[in-house]
Amino acid sequence: MKAINSFLVVDKIKEKPQPQKGLILTESQADDIRYLRGKVISVGDQIKGIKENDTVWYDKNAGHGIEFNSSYFYVIKHGDVVIVE
Repeated sequence: MKAINSFLVVDKIKEKPQPQKGLILTESQADDIRYLRGKVISVGDQIKGIKENDTVWYDKNAGHGIEFNSSYFYVIKHGDVVIVE
């Protein structure tokens, strides 16, 4: 699977619930979090500054999901990435 143009294929990193002052927030309670982390699987040929295996933060409403070889990935636009770790 290869991303084209200005698209990225990302594998969402499942975040563990984090304790907040003694309380553990469940996944459904963490809906206020705007950005998600993901591992870059494939980078389009028009993208500079991001490479495969980078960890990126992107808007949770960005892109769409795709199933490939029994795994689920997200296809997002380069402009939806806000941070590269």
